[in-house]
This record gives sequence, structure tokens and C-alpha cells, in this order.
Amino acid sequence: MSSDYKVYENTSLSDIFKKIDENSQQNKIQITTTIQELMTYIKDSNSAMQLFPMIAEYMEANIRNDELLVKLAAVVQRVQQAEAKAIESDYGLSELEKEQLLSKVEQDTVSLQKEIDDISLQLKD
Repeated sequence: MSSDYKVYENTSLSDIFKKIDENSQQNKIQITTTIQELMTYIKDSNSAMQLFPMIAEYMEANIRNDELLVKLAAVVQRVQQAEAKAIESDYGLSELEKEQLLSKVEQDTVSLQKEIDDISLQLKD
């Protein structure tokens, strides 16, 4: 599988992987910084009860964003694998389709040969 596979416009699979990694690193720094800042405001259990839900929501939003990017990368990889399989298996044709095509080619070849023979006979006469 190529990580240079184009997902859309000028975005490749490796671009998505890079973005996932960058987001993960940024989120880690942001979450740590935010938690440290918010910890200074926690003076008692009441203030902790008010701030912890905010921290949790912030963390969940960042995690959902990364999960969406990971899911997108997984979908693209599946599409890429399906395309690779289609190319490997004679352009994605089933055995029945291959047989039908070969049968049609054979019929057309026999028909064409008959026409050539008829024309040859007419020319001789």
C-alpha cells in the first residue's frame, strides 16, 4: 500500500497520518497546559466539581476529532486495498464474467471467420 495514495484533491494518505500525529502531539500539550492552569483555580471540592466537567469535555472533543481522522484513514486504506485486489484479479472480474467475455469473443471470432470464408468464396466465384 502506498502512503502517497490521493484521498482528495492534494491530500494523500501520508498527509492524513501526519495530521493525526500532529493533532495528537498538540492535544497532549494543550490538555496538559489547560489542566495545569485549571488546577490553580481549584480551591475546594465545589470548584473542582465545576471545572472537571469542562476539562473532560475539552479532552473528549479532541479525542473525537482524532478518532474521525483515524477512521477516515482506515476507510481510505480499505478502498486502496479493494482497488489493489481488483487490479490483481484481472480488473475485478469474477470467474463467471471472465467466462462470459471469453465465450462472447469466441462466438464473435467464429462469426467473423464465417463472413471471411463467405467473402473468399464469393471472390473465387
